[in-house]
Amino acid sequence: MLFDKIKNRRAVYPAAYADEPIDKEDILKLVEAANWAPTHRRTEPWRFKVFQDEKAKEKLADFIFEKYKLTAKKPTEVGARIRRDKVMNSGAVIAICLKRCPKESVPEWEELASVAMAVQNMWLMTHELNLGGYWSSPVSVHQLDEILPMEENERCIGLFYLGKLKETPEAGTRET
Repeated sequence: MLFDKIKNRRAVYPAAYADEPIDKEDILKLVEAANWAPTHRRTEPWRFKVFQDEKAKEKLADFIFEKYKLTAKKPTEVGARIRRDKVMNSGAVIAICLKRCPKESVPEWEELASVAMAVQNMWLMTHELNLGGYWSSPVSVHQLDEILPMEENERCIGLFYLGKLKETPEAGTRET
């Protein structure tokens, strides 16, 4: 039942991922699910860039590690290593990007909402595929254009860490 899938979806952090690769077919299913998110005037503002092989993940991890050390108010080696390990402990990391409609035919907040709904679809699909997922936005996220090709009017707004589960996550709770 759809309600159960929504209720049981969890943020699962990279420390809880098994050291196993993610199948390319599963990544394609996640992106396809994201592609069916609601989009006002069909602007389809979401863009996803996948870091999956070790070399790509190392490039991203090193970038985040170095940017943290340069921009944090009180950077520590432990803090830098934690940020690097989040990437390296993931089976894949998906950069979540927003590409504004060139005509700006809809308000930016609506396109941001569409991207967020695309990520929610992707997140629900991780649950269906027995994968873990976690959306985070490191301080350096807005600088990823230094290592990622971006189109005009495109920017990165977050990273979706992805991994195979070591164990089933605990049930969630809500106040209301």
